[in-house]
Amino acid sequence: MNALDELVGMLSDPFMQRALIAAVLVGVTAPVMGTYLVQRKLSLLGDGIGHVALTGVALGWLVGGAMGVVPNDALAIPGAVVAAVIGSVIIELVRERGRTSGDVALALMFYGGIAGGVLLIGVAGGSSGNLMQYLFGSISSVSPTDLWLTLFLGVLILAVGMGLRAALFAVSYDEEFSRASGLPVRALNIAIAVIAALTVTVAMRVVGLLLVSALMIVPVAIAQLVTISFRRTMALAMVIGVVVCVVGLSVTYWQTLSPGATIVVLAIALYAVVAILRPVLVRRRPRTSHDPHPDIPDDVHVEGGERCSA
Repeated sequence: MNALDELVGMLSDPFMQRALIAAVLVGVTAPVMGTYLVQRKLSLLGDGIGHVALTGVALGWLVGGAMGVVPNDALAIPGAVVAAVIGSVIIELVRERGRTSGDVALALMFYGGIAGGVLLIGVAGGSSGNLMQYLFGSISSVSPTDLWLTLFLGVLILAVGMGLRAALFAVSYDEEFSRASGLPVRALNIAIAVIAALTVTVAMRVVGLLLVSALMIVPVAIAQLVTISFRRTMALAMVIGVVVCVVGLSVTYWQTLSPGATIVVLAIALYAVVAILRPVLVRRRPRTSHDPHPDIPDDVHVEGGERCSA
């Protein structure tokens, strides 16, 4: 069998078709919210939300078992969505009020999420082993229902992340300026937190809750090495996300490897290559003039990059 026949066989497999669609959706959506999180210096927020989502998975398992739903984990993803959204809103409110530092609040989410998930799955009659597919991803088990839910959430993430890009960018860059400009800062901050939570649950089946933050952040980090604007950073990060997801998933079709781990390792390897080649790329980049208005949000610097425009 030649390479073309193997490729046709892969694309003809119904399980692989669903997995590829899910991978593309995750590859597009995860870097969108990752771009805002990097700008806000909240790169680890996805990890915190992922741990809370684990409690939601176990809670959905418990409720599904009590209701006699078959299979028991039929409500796992809805439970993860609810828990992740609630957790993300709480962390944003705690951060805003300043009573607890952001890193302490994230630590509480880390520990509480894992502990709550293990405790609830035990109450539901399962074991910690039942959580493994959610911790590390199980894209081959994506059902048609999972795919439709992923599609719905993906469209919602893109609608908010792209449709409100100017406002979300302004809030991510300078909250005080945005507040003085009349933007609803609290509502926009909560919107970022909620959409980040939805992104985590969308990516849960592809890379797993423990690795989801990498897919949100690493493509953005790669894009920032070679771009100088916020819009281009987001666009390139989306392309990179799709490429590493599709390539990583394709590799696991022929090799017995974990899809989530393969995707993340490919992304990190790509980051290393681009970082090594960056001096050459920077020398070829045309020089830009000095920014006379560094505080204006339509002409700012992205964290880790150079001059950036919304």
